[in-house]
Amino acid sequence: MTGRESGEPPAPEGQWPDGSRGAGATPPQLPSVPPGYGPGYGYGHPGQPREFGPPLPPPAPGPVPAAVPAPGGGGGGGLRNPFKGRPAVLVAAVTVGLLLIGGGVYAVARGGGDEPGKPAAKGTESATPSGSPSVDQGDGKGAGGGSEGYDPNAGIKDGEARVWFSDNKTELPGSGVQQYGPWRVGDVVVKAMFKEVTALGVADGQEKWKVSLKAPLCGVAQAPSASGKLIVGVLDNDAAGAHCTHLQQIDLATGKEGWKVEVPKENAYDSNLTLDLVVSGDTVAVARSAVMSGFSVTDGKKLFGTSKTGNCYPATFGGGARLIVLRNCPDPKDATAEQQVMIEELDPATGAPKWNHTYEKGWRVGRILSMDPLVVTAYVNERKIWNITAFTADGKVRSQTTSKFGIDKRCNGWGDGTNGPHYCDGAVADADTLYIAGGKPGPELGIDKTDEVVAVDLNTGREKWHAAAPEGRTIWPVAIENGKIIAYVWPGAGEAGAIVSLPTTGGTPEVVLRSPAAAAGAQSVFYPHGVRMTWSDGRLFLLNGMVRSPEPKKVDHAVLSFARVS
Repeated sequence: MTGRESGEPPAPEGQWPDGSRGAGATPPQLPSVPPGYGPGYGYGHPGQPREFGPPLPPPAPGPVPAAVPAPGGGGGGGLRNPFKGRPAVLVAAVTVGLLLIGGGVYAVARGGGDEPGKPAAKGTESATPSGSPSVDQGDGKGAGGGSEGYDPNAGIKDGEARVWFSDNKTELPGSGVQQYGPWRVGDVVVKAMFKEVTALGVADGQEKWKVSLKAPLCGVAQAPSASGKLIVGVLDNDAAGAHCTHLQQIDLATGKEGWKVEVPKENAYDSNLTLDLVVSGDTVAVARSAVMSGFSVTDGKKLFGTSKTGNCYPATFGGGARLIVLRNCPDPKDATAEQQVMIEELDPATGAPKWNHTYEKGWRVGRILSMDPLVVTAYVNERKIWNITAFTADGKVRSQTTSKFGIDKRCNGWGDGTNGPHYCDGAVADADTLYIAGGKPGPELGIDKTDEVVAVDLNTGREKWHAAAPEGRTIWPVAIENGKIIAYVWPGAGEAGAIVSLPTTGGTPEVVLRSPAAAAGAQSVFYPHGVRMTWSDGRLFLLNGMVRSPEPKKVDHAVLSFARVS
């Protein structure tokens, strides 16, 4: 077990040449950065990892942020014991729900960026982007001293993508807060954190509007509705130990607040610090503490409440093209026995089940890689194996094969105590094939470097082909456009990130969008274990998973974006 899974605190934090901050080991791709300075790994809350299945032993104690809970997972520590004198099965089910819905909400992810997409109209070129000398003058300030003087477009060449970035300027509690997004709506890209939802101009990153909330966020839907309505959870106050009591609608097209409703309790033990939210159609589904509810995105009216399939209790949701609930199934005769995990599709309007599938004992569901077709990862920690399961539209197993290659733990869920089932940004699928960031398997189930794209046949589960990234680089597929896979190649030694494309039949990636070499430092603090990404209309947006309060000559890049020069 590594320090990232054991709860070991991050290495001392440092400052990048452009004035941004990071923590952890120096990335080998950036030799110009002084030793000890670099982007941090994605640390979860030092408690139970957020998983869907039998819980792992809790990691070694680590520092608990003395701040208002960041949104994202579900209930966390600080609740009084509501289970005294209750039946063992109920105690086990609700406790597991708290552990699985809760867990990692303080992901200290200092960077990692990637989530490209659309190939440019012009011709392609070799997939190994050319490097250029670093613009750092050796004073620790980058090109001009701190973020304000740093120009990621210094030395930009014809045809290269122009970069902009937005720093966090909001004073934040404790060690920082988690960010959510980015969501492209028209000519703005939107992010959410702490007490605000903010829109930045797509072309220049300038703030266009901000919704300021009276209390901190305690849950954010994985994406807005098709009509641009984002649903968030809001604490009842901003004191330590406040509960997540209300849902708030925000119109991302106008930057205006909509309806706000209190979440009614499903039972006497329904009291939560955070909520797990997804949107499917006109329904926002809310999971917490082994209970769930559904509300109308349009007007906030309650549509359904907790349902139970057999002895299985809801843990978390997957949303988008359909509504999926992940359930935990304790043994009704033995509350201490190993549980099973059920995946079930619900009718978004009523919460009624359409079909379900139960995994064998020992398997934990990790991530939902695709909603349509439905593709899910699961693993057995003790046996160090993981698999990919593809389902038909009516819930039958289309294929299920134990995978031989390695992937980032963000994409199989192993030991990753942050976010929820939609947290993998390195996989895309078409009707018959999954394309996922992979690499040589390591001693653990999650690997740090994915240097190839792996194509998996969803009908058979077999690997169809592997396509290597440029030497020494990490690659993540992020979209399928015009019959080609669009992937992000992460910054390398003296080189900035690039967008590449390759045929769905495999082959050598070709560069279609390149950012200036001077942008390598800014991009590198968006570390893969914490970044969130959106590719929209030829433009890439990287969102830092967590940001801290600004300090003199110390800033956190919150969002970075680039697109081809017009």
